[in-house]
Amino acid sequence: MKFQLAINLERMDDSLGMGEVAQHTLDMVRMADRGGFNIVWAAEHHALEMTIAPNPFQILTWWAQHTERVRLGTAVAVAPYWHPIRLAGEAAFTDLVSGGRLEFGIGSGAYQREFDRMRPGLKQTDGWRYMHEVLPAVKQLWQGDYEHDGEFWQFPLSTSVPKPLQKPHPPIWVAARAPITFDYAVRNGCNISSWPLTRDFAEAETYKGRLDEALAANPGKARPVFAMMRHTAVYDRPEDWEVPVRAAQRQLSQFENLFKNLGDVENGFPRPIPFAELDNRDEYNPEMLWENLMFGTPDQVIEKLQRYDALGVDEFIYYASMGLGLREQKRSLELFCTEVIPAFSR
Repeated sequence: MKFQLAINLERMDDSLGMGEVAQHTLDMVRMADRGGFNIVWAAEHHALEMTIAPNPFQILTWWAQHTERVRLGTAVAVAPYWHPIRLAGEAAFTDLVSGGRLEFGIGSGAYQREFDRMRPGLKQTDGWRYMHEVLPAVKQLWQGDYEHDGEFWQFPLSTSVPKPLQKPHPPIWVAARAPITFDYAVRNGCNISSWPLTRDFAEAETYKGRLDEALAANPGKARPVFAMMRHTAVYDRPEDWEVPVRAAQRQLSQFENLFKNLGDVENGFPRPIPFAELDNRDEYNPEMLWENLMFGTPDQVIEKLQRYDALGVDEFIYYASMGLGLREQKRSLELFCTEVIPAFSR
């Protein structure tokens, strides 16, 4: 099993300055580069302090100048927000200046609140249609001159300038949970990132089943790299288990606000929803969160990860952004690099 790091610049409130947040994020990326991670991922989100990522390619270009070997991925560029020519060019430029380290992740978008601002009138549930149109166009632009007359974009003969350093193009990833997206990934040679949120291991098994079904339905297609993400926190003492759980509860209560598009956001900070108001509050139970997420001492985390390894997960995505204190985040990543990763490289 290989390992990836997903990390955002994030603030749960304005008690942290942006300079401190940026430096912390860069420090974490450098630790991942030195510690044996395969990929680090930058997201795309807008007008939200909990995920400060207005342009993932700009973030990756910044990280590229401070790292040596770790690969650099977008998780994900939101297809409806990009013109195909601009998307192809920015991705190719990032691949060029990073020395061919780009992993191109694309998706349909997460929050209706962002769609209402970035693509007014578009329902989040229709975002996948834009992804299905833009990805083939980007691949054609990377190859050479191409004209496009689609449902959402039209442009005359054009090409990507520059071209990607990697040939025929950087590895492509899609974020997948629904069966239709697993099928799309297999048919189109895309790797898969999956996220069971806070749900139990049965959800991970469901996603692996959807991958198997997609492979069976597309004979002759290569098996994609199958990655899975979980909130992750490693700590020294078993009695510290509630520290990441409480941080996750706080972050998830803001996430719930965005997911339901409640509109209660002030200066980029979503109002945390009191647990009593959550329809699915069982998912926020402390013991359940500890059990389902990648929380624990090094030995406990290794034991949890072995289940994913046995399931057939090729690469585990360590999701670092969940409002945990900066000192605790760094200690967690240090323990993961020094004690957890070596257990899977024997």
